[in-house]
Amino acid sequence: MNRLVSCCLLLAIVAVWGWAFALMKEPIETYGVVSFLAVRFIIGSITISLVAAGRTTWRTLKVGGSIGLVLAAAYLFQTFGLRNTTATNTGLITGLCVVFAPLANRILFGVRARLALWGAIGISVAGLVLLTGAARTGVALGDILTLCGAACFGLHVALLDRHAKHHDAIVLAQGQLMAATAVFLVAWPLVAWLRVEPVAWPPPGWGPGDVWPALLATGLIATAAGFLVQTYVQQRLRAVQTATIIVTEPLFAALFAYLLVGDRLTGVQIAGGVLMVAALILSEVYPAVRKARQAGGSSNGD
Repeated sequence: MNRLVSCCLLLAIVAVWGWAFALMKEPIETYGVVSFLAVRFIIGSITISLVAAGRTTWRTLKVGGSIGLVLAAAYLFQTFGLRNTTATNTGLITGLCVVFAPLANRILFGVRARLALWGAIGISVAGLVLLTGAARTGVALGDILTLCGAACFGLHVALLDRHAKHHDAIVLAQGQLMAATAVFLVAWPLVAWLRVEPVAWPPPGWGPGDVWPALLATGLIATAAGFLVQTYVQQRLRAVQTATIIVTEPLFAALFAYLLVGDRLTGVQIAGGVLMVAALILSEVYPAVRKARQAGGSSNGD
């Protein structure tokens, strides 16, 4: 597979991730957050388990399962956040996970933080204040929940960086999805008992805003195919190419939210969003470019 095809595959998945925020907005409001996540991850887990058949090992499943608990927390925060704020805000704030990831590496594993990270944190905080503070309703509960989700996604990335090189990537993804599915299945009757959401099979319907199209798109494409394509492609692209593509997710989220659910931002909020995307570039793309240049200089010197 050449690099152009790899870039197109990853860009398509990133676009789907951005589209998913707008796609899920109405279904989770009518069907329920935990119910949606439970069925979505059942679909994703079954699909990736079929792909991983014959290569599964208990050791890798166990490591993936522990990381999957963090993944489950991230999706719970993010999806409850989406229900309580706009799809645009959810997409932009979730993108801050690339800022939280090196911060988690620093706190948990003592990995030295680059100076660019602290600059990215400052810029992202300023952007977040403008994005949420300038909203007509002020800072929404969903914005806070989504920020917690972004922190969990950052921790998830840090844990993967720590363990992925020692395990089969597909089986590691299988363990994560299975563990997250188990969390959602346990939480499903619990939220019903607390009368937060009912336990019910998704209602029939295949039109815009219905539950099943969103479940199949997020379960099969955004979850199962997303894990597989990202794992496969990142082994074949340079870090700078991967980083440049991945940081476009908030832009896709804002575009699809504008086109599909009618999200509109004020001028101040747009400025905040621009700052947040700039923070992602500073945190993710700049270090990859710098590393590539240093590697090139070292090769020339040899």
